[in-house]
Amino acid sequence: METDFLIVGSGIAGLSLAIKLSGIGSVTVVTKKSRDDTATKLAQGGIACVLSQEDSFVLHEYDTIRAGDGLCHEDVVRTIVRQGPSRIMELEEMGVGFTRREDGELDLGREGGHSRRRVIHSGDFTGSEIERVLVEKAMNNPDIQLLEDFMVADLITLCKLRKTGSAGPEESARCKHRGEERCLGAYCLDSASGKIHTILAKATFLATGGAGKVYLYTSNPDVATGDGIAIAYRAGARVANLEFVQFHPTCLFHSKAKNFLISEALRGEGAILIDKKGRRFMEKYDPENMELANRDMVARAIDMELKRSGAECVYLDISHRPRDFIVQRFPNIYKTCLKFGIDITSEPIPVVPAAHYMCGGIVTNEWAETDLTGLFAMGETACTGFHGANRLASNSLLEGLVMAHQAFERTKTKLSYFKKLGKIDVPPWDSGGAVDMEEAVLISHNWDVIRRLMWNYVGIVRSSKRLALAQKRLEPVAREIDQHYWDYIITRDFLELRNIALVAQLIIQAAAWRHESRGGHYTMDFPCKDDWKWRRDTLLSRT
Repeated sequence: METDFLIVGSGIAGLSLAIKLSGIGSVTVVTKKSRDDTATKLAQGGIACVLSQEDSFVLHEYDTIRAGDGLCHEDVVRTIVRQGPSRIMELEEMGVGFTRREDGELDLGREGGHSRRRVIHSGDFTGSEIERVLVEKAMNNPDIQLLEDFMVADLITLCKLRKTGSAGPEESARCKHRGEERCLGAYCLDSASGKIHTILAKATFLATGGAGKVYLYTSNPDVATGDGIAIAYRAGARVANLEFVQFHPTCLFHSKAKNFLISEALRGEGAILIDKKGRRFMEKYDPENMELANRDMVARAIDMELKRSGAECVYLDISHRPRDFIVQRFPNIYKTCLKFGIDITSEPIPVVPAAHYMCGGIVTNEWAETDLTGLFAMGETACTGFHGANRLASNSLLEGLVMAHQAFERTKTKLSYFKKLGKIDVPPWDSGGAVDMEEAVLISHNWDVIRRLMWNYVGIVRSSKRLALAQKRLEPVAREIDQHYWDYIITRDFLELRNIALVAQLIIQAAAWRHESRGGHYTMDFPCKDDWKWRRDTLLSRT
């Protein structure tokens, strides 16, 4: 297959970019399951954006950098925050319905780490509303081809072709001269037929989402297996900040509930955290901000309470607010909890932390460009420097929107370059002597081993000893997976296993290298120092 632009992923970044690129060329979007099986669809809280006279860009930038614990790239923060209103206007023009007050103004929520109310939302199913509109726009666009059940096995790069002269299941070779490297497209598995397609593109855009499924407990959808990070790294792109995995403090704790997030917006509307005896505990950890502390602080506080008490969960209580307000403001959470026998208007919600967001990823510049010419990355799979060591609540959808627009703008300026690219003869995928894998247990066992290992050893609180043990125990599993890659015909399940194994190794290595506690990375060997004050004062002097 040939296309001008290949987009991998169908969430807010991928589809908003596809709609814009369709005006300057042909677009093919591949998504490994159904078109709306994305993290975007699950997003409840909303999009952080400065839209109130009581707010300002400087305040949003300050809140973002403070949450990022000193590691945000301030130029990127400024770019994304200040583009927010324009990107929100585009969504509204496409038909996204955001909740408005009786006076017609947008209803603005507040979440942890925000100094003002600035989170626009569609009830508590903001992501679902955005995904619905974007999918509808993309499906009705004749210049966009959307391929479901297509998963990228590996990127096709110029250096790989030069080195191997063929393209079987070899690992991508890293270029000695990075500037010579160029991405030509991708080999994609059609899960329905088992066939590997060669898709050639002038530019390839990765918008594959996060890597929450690397962990045993996560709020992420099943598709979040770190695919973009893995395939870009194998192709020679740099990755960064993978030690900063954000754990959301409040996922529903119920035996029949899977990956259901209890939005931070509840705490923004007054919900409190209590232990099994009904005692409020956040004042012990952050007496100034309490439940509105940043996510890393709240997640660690809950983790410490659970370890201290031996309880299975803590509780989030909003029952002191009027019933009508709760039902109207949080209809999805109310209905879902009620389905599991929990009436949030009259009783607290059992919650536990879970892996939620990858703050690091594929290194990009402010135009979403990676180290490989012709390869872009945006959304959760990218590391732009926007989130630093810890993401501020409701900044993820904002980043996806803005960076997709940035990628579009850069592609427009390089359109003449892309059009001049000559066609390169790329051989079809060669499976060699691989045979069908008859025992699925080879996948399921290693899948479970990796995820339990990461949860127990590389979770909310870490130590050098745990990281070393995790690295040692993961090595033979990774070698076995690598051997299976040569021996067996690949499937989607196996590609996902291969990707989470690599991403797990990268997370462990990154965490072992960082000899400090910062943001989402907390280690007992290097506990936090109270050095935020000087960073805050330095920041204030600049802004």
